[in-house]
Amino acid sequence: MLLDSELIKILKGCLNNKLKYQEMLYKQFYSYGMSICLRYTYSKDEAVEVLNDSYLKVFENFKGFDFEKEFKPWFRQIVVNTAIDYYRKNSKIKIWYEEETNFEPEPDAVDNLNVEDILKLLNELPEIYRVTFNLYEIEGYKHEEIAQMLNIAVSSSRVNLTRAKKLLRAAFVKHFEFEYYEAI
Repeated sequence: MLLDSELIKILKGCLNNKLKYQEMLYKQFYSYGMSICLRYTYSKDEAVEVLNDSYLKVFENFKGFDFEKEFKPWFRQIVVNTAIDYYRKNSKIKIWYEEETNFEPEPDAVDNLNVEDILKLLNELPEIYRVTFNLYEIEGYKHEEIAQMLNIAVSSSRVNLTRAKKLLRAAFVKHFEFEYYEAI
């Protein structure tokens, strides 16, 4: 990570719409922003689109950035909000059929999951469940905040989270049960 004085120099350059500094900021926070976007989208192409839209918002709204505060949380908030906007713009009504499962994975199987495995599982969720799961479990929002962001009832947020967890368990079984039993 850049030293504070270097980052401040880049941020002030962005405030003055200097392309060189905008490019430096983009490169510096690309991986961080992309890791957020990948949790909210189904493909890398969609994630790049959300990230690029986020950077446009960052550069357009730099006057609103408080230089007395950390940049990373401000940036994260913009990326999350842009991902939610993308979801709203592209959401479609989907019918989802759930399968019942009583399988409880062995703790070792869960410990061996990597980032790609987790993203694969999240990508199997319907959009509304994935967005709700990310906002609640990863970003730390309350159901009331999620409901307001997504224009849904608070009870819908709770139901979406419960269903997301249930579907994640089923997806885990579907993808990793065979691997687990093969290793025994």
